Amino acid sequence: MSTPTAEFCQALDHGIFVIDTGFVRPQFDAAYLVVENGRAAYIDTGPNNAVPRLLAALNVAGIERSAVDYVIPTHVHLDHAGGAGLLMSELPNARMLIHPRGARHMIDPTALMEGVRAVYGVEVANRDYGELVPVPEQRVTTTSDGLVVMLGGRPLRFMDTPGHAKHHHCIWDEASRGWFTGDTFGIAYPELHTSNGPYVVPATAPVQFDQEALHESIERLLAQRPLQMYLTHFGAVANPEQLSVQFLSQVDAMVEAARSLALVSDRHEQLKRAFADIYIAELRRSGSRQPESFLREVLATDIELNAQGLGAWLNKH
Repeated sequence: MSTPTAEFCQALDHGIFVIDTGFVRPQFDAAYLVVENGRAAYIDTGPNNAVPRLLAALNVAGIERSAVDYVIPTHVHLDHAGGAGLLMSELPNARMLIHPRGARHMIDPTALMEGVRAVYGVEVANRDYGELVPVPEQRVTTTSDGLVVMLGGRPLRFMDTPGHAKHHHCIWDEASRGWFTGDTFGIAYPELHTSNGPYVVPATAPVQFDQEALHESIERLLAQRPLQMYLTHFGAVANPEQLSVQFLSQVDAMVEAARSLALVSDRHEQLKRAFADIYIAELRRSGSRQPESFLREVLATDIELNAQGLGAWLNKH
């Protein structure tokens, strides 16, 4: 590809394009465009600022806006769905397919936006996410576990996958034998890949982390014998069975650390230190030779959010 869009839109196999949304930093946040027989679907969208890139990706794929049938957020966290309403306004024939627990937030994003402003502050929320655009209710279809929709004759099957969030589903693509996993299968930043392959860090952002549900969701995903996992953060990773062991062992270590720190006075800071130690130890086992300062910098946001998530989990328990 010689067009500027090639810098942030990469063609994978099986008619799948991974789009770098530009959120936070390069190769941090992805959306996917799936193309089959002249029809297309987006899976995850990034925030509002990503929409020009998402639309430009149609030019790379040779697809008209009118040929987009579906916009499919994996869940309603704004790095996955913040731009969905704005994107839908540019796609005359698209329907949104959304988990039933998330539909109301796409139809009326007021409460969702208020929550983001409460967590991040008005200035940061406006800068990173802008004003969320509602999706007309008549253009929204809720999914169910096992639902299959056809994209140009290509089946896409939905699975309810709580653990990261109760409003999370994953999408099985039979053509590539891959799952679009949102945050259920964790995060694999390319800059943390080692000679032994990707490193996956858990994503336990507040407030719906559930250790048992996450284990069950991963077990169900692996039962399909996938060849690829398409992660929103970031890109396609192979060997999902092997990566799941790394992923879940860290989840369990985080829970154990959280329980041991439940009653300390500076719990949040202690959680951050414990989680950083868990991740860096796993990175070393995985073959990473990057300086510790670099690893901590790349993982800083996840360490903070995961500490918040396990803190919320401890409060419930």
